[in-house]
Amino acid sequence: MKTGKGARAGQYLALLAYLVFLAFPLLWLISTAFKPARELASLHPTWIPKDPTLANFRQAFDEQPLLHAGFNSLIAALGAAVIAVLIATPMAYVMARHRTLPAKVATGWVVVSQAFPFVLVIIPLFLVLKNLRLIDSMPGLIMVYVVWALPFALWMLVGYVRAVPAELEEAAAVDGAGRVRTLVSVTAPLLAPGIVATALFAFISAWNEFFFALVLLKTPEQQTLPVVLTHFIGAEGVADLGPLAAAAFLATLPSLVVFALIQKRITGGMLAGAVKS
Repeated sequence: MKTGKGARAGQYLALLAYLVFLAFPLLWLISTAFKPARELASLHPTWIPKDPTLANFRQAFDEQPLLHAGFNSLIAALGAAVIAVLIATPMAYVMARHRTLPAKVATGWVVVSQAFPFVLVIIPLFLVLKNLRLIDSMPGLIMVYVVWALPFALWMLVGYVRAVPAELEEAAAVDGAGRVRTLVSVTAPLLAPGIVATALFAFISAWNEFFFALVLLKTPEQQTLPVVLTHFIGAEGVADLGPLAAAAFLATLPSLVVFALIQKRITGGMLAGAVKS
């Protein structure tokens, strides 16, 4: 019993250390965002600002079009999330329910494709978009985000579909439900947590993405928030630390808010209420 308690205490300590490790960058970012220039230049930094100020936020909005860039990022992220889910859901259902050789090969290709670095695909991708006249456009960027998020979204949803017992669909068929009715009324509600988790992944990936947006968008009015954040770094590599921290903190809020709003759908049991009465 003592050994069990000691092991559990060690697990809690390890989990606490991991949470501190994850929270440190965000906490330091928040602290930096509220520090005046004098404290930022101090040789003895502190966790809590001695004289907190909102000047960094005002300066960030004055120097860069954060609201417009944030709106561009929101459009790109929402578009990528919705389109990726709409495409991946039926594909995942077919791959999960029909385990043929082509489906297995497709699943393996999905996993392997995630290992491709951005630099490897950016040149052919740029040429394709150039031929389609989608360079420096939001539809072109959304298309890239959908293609990049689709493999992992498909891989995630295949696992969720396989977790739904096929017996539920068979029971619905016995009761007289057709294939479409079964998918809409039985399978789709049980896939809701997986669909939400997949959409969240696609949204956050597109919201935080920098490389594709930097290469494909040239007009300042089209640039997304991660690209605009780089404008706080001067030509000599010297960062305007206060406004940069304030803008970066604001850029992280949408992801945190979205996750907080839908976390219950993600953590909820997939098969809750899946009892035939």
